[in-house]
Amino acid sequence: MGLRDFWQNYKVLIVMGTSLGLIHWGWYNLKSNPVLHRKEEEAYTPEPGIVAYVSPPTAGPASKSK
Repeated sequence: MGLRDFWQNYKVLIVMGTSLGLIHWGWYNLKSNPVLHRKEEEAYTPEPGIVAYVSPPTAGPASKSK
């Protein structure tokens, strides 16, 4: 079995296997890159709660009665 027969018979497996290997290798490099990781103190940022405060109505000018 020569190289030509091997390529013609297993072309899909060779291309798919190589592509899958390169994708996994790239993903591993992205996941292990320290620039893309947040520091521990920046990891959790609590969001402020919803504030629902309605102030009581203010006393308007006193009405004068005669």
